[in-house]
Amino acid sequence: MTEEEQLAARFEDQRPYLHAIAFRVLGSHADADDAVQEAWLRLVRNGGGDIEDLRGWLTTVTGRICLDVLRRRGTRGEQPLELDIGALQREPVGGARLDPEEEAVLAESVGLALYVVMDALTPAERVSFVLHDVFEVPFDAIAAVLGRSTAASKMLASRARGRLRSGTPSPDSHAAAREVVEAFFAAAGRGDVAGLLSVLAPDVEVHAQGLEGEFVVRGAERLAARATTFARPDARVHPALVGGVPGVLITVEGRPTTVMAFTVAGGVVTAIRTVTDPARLEQVVPSWVA
Repeated sequence: MTEEEQLAARFEDQRPYLHAIAFRVLGSHADADDAVQEAWLRLVRNGGGDIEDLRGWLTTVTGRICLDVLRRRGTRGEQPLELDIGALQREPVGGARLDPEEEAVLAESVGLALYVVMDALTPAERVSFVLHDVFEVPFDAIAAVLGRSTAASKMLASRARGRLRSGTPSPDSHAAAREVVEAFFAAAGRGDVAGLLSVLAPDVEVHAQGLEGEFVVRGAERLAARATTFARPDARVHPALVGGVPGVLITVEGRPTTVMAFTVAGGVVTAIRTVTDPARLEQVVPSWVA
């Protein structure tokens, strides 16, 4: 095997990890592929002979490439990822969270997406946060990516973490439907059955998947009687785009408890899909959301 072939083999070992980083930062598999390919080209130009820590070197290079991509995007609107809860696989995860590479592959296969407020972060905040909080890259290495001090890199990640936890979402293209969803949760929070009935179609259906299996609730009155269970005082409701329609991620003490997708027609909710099974939520909710 030639030196170039050996270098290519070593790079291929790192490709899933690099793609996972680029995908988490850029939010697009196509852009992630381009970033990883550019990292390979830079490695080839360098030769790799004097690189002691190839994974660390490639992490730095890929991070810088992603940073450049985010800066070029400027204020261009980014496409949110999507979560199709109807397509979730029901395989047990054995109590262990997927590693970043597996999580990225699973996200692609089921169409995961919760936009929350990642797009509101600056490029430097986003890179610092993802590298540290998702991939546990040390801040001194992140400082090398950003061209800033270690202290500044820590501050960027902390600021990003605060913005994500504030729950301020970016506007989406479902404004009218999302107003109905917001009215649903406002009424549930007040225990306002009349308010709930005003935003629910009489024949609304809820298809739920939880620890006890799947079940269906039919009818506005039955749903209204149960809806206050979504209004726990310690719960946070994060707007999300689920399967192309307005939805929410509900977290309690930073842990995902429920994903809900709302179908809205004529100003009322006609259907809701929910997932509450913790094992399945662990499979598909990205670690940066909570």
